[in-house]
Amino acid sequence: MSSNSTPSNGATSAPPSTGAAPVARPKTTGLHVGDAVPGVAKVDPIIVADGIHRSFGGVTAVDVEHLEVPRGAITALIGPNGAGKTTLFNLLTGFDRPDHGTWTFDGRSLSGVPAFRVARMGLVRTFQLTKALGLLTVMDNMKLGATNQRGEKFWASLIPALWRSQDAEIEERAMGLLKKFKLDAKADDFAASLSGGQRKLLEMARSLMTEPTLVMLDEPMAGVNPALTQSLLDKILDLKDEGMTVLFVEHDMHMVRHIADWVVVMAEGKIVAEGDPESVMKNPAVVDAYLGAHQELDLGVVTGRIDIVEADPTTDAAASAAADAGSLVDEGVAEEEQEEGK
Repeated sequence: MSSNSTPSNGATSAPPSTGAAPVARPKTTGLHVGDAVPGVAKVDPIIVADGIHRSFGGVTAVDVEHLEVPRGAITALIGPNGAGKTTLFNLLTGFDRPDHGTWTFDGRSLSGVPAFRVARMGLVRTFQLTKALGLLTVMDNMKLGATNQRGEKFWASLIPALWRSQDAEIEERAMGLLKKFKLDAKADDFAASLSGGQRKLLEMARSLMTEPTLVMLDEPMAGVNPALTQSLLDKILDLKDEGMTVLFVEHDMHMVRHIADWVVVMAEGKIVAEGDPESVMKNPAVVDAYLGAHQELDLGVVTGRIDIVEADPTTDAAASAAADAGSLVDEGVAEEEQEEGK
């Protein structure tokens, strides 16, 4: 891939769709400097990580030599099960500590910073399994996300006059977000009564109560009813339109192709590929990571790097020529999801 210097949008911005058919939105390009190789430098990185290593009982879960996350873009973190994606999320957000390594957010070191302080600095995350408090109402869940609340201090909490006006402002802001996420009708319902997709929306809305700079989403589509899929996609795209950076883990390759500006691929704890969605799906390292049962195929032929006449004689040259790299990745993901469902 050729060298790029300044981030730009690939098309004229289009407003979010209000009808049945979604409106395509522009991808941000020009995010990196030089060739798109693992650890490539970004024009304006918001996260820079170096030498991040985490092992459990002698098994290496994360071994990232260098990673930069571009500012103002939507970056997908993909890879097969056990690649280390969620562990890397936990390390970057302070929910776990690495054996060694350093990383910065917006130029400030996060090494050793606890999760609650990371969130206050403007880096928030959601979880694959939602963390909504089921016995609180949807509105109360939202209000918990607001920072610097005067009523949270013991002595001040005893004097309502000190915090009542701020609480009203917080509730007004929370209701505005609930309306945006189409949850305003559920404001007084217990969070436990929401569907899986609605809980995902609630968790995303609550994270915005902190007014973050970077939002990290761990498998936002997992367990979501297909009827809510487009709504969730639109909300993620909205985050970027509102000036936030998004980093998300996802197995849904259609979603990755649809909304991601940049893709980072992990396998066995390492970064094995980076690039725009289309080029990454054809990368031999990505195809190899997801190949599964297709070991009879020659990756060089599949990805177009070598001619069919030069195929490995131990592979099926004709099948390799007919195979589509992107489809193989999709098949590998489907196989993993089937295994998870057993």
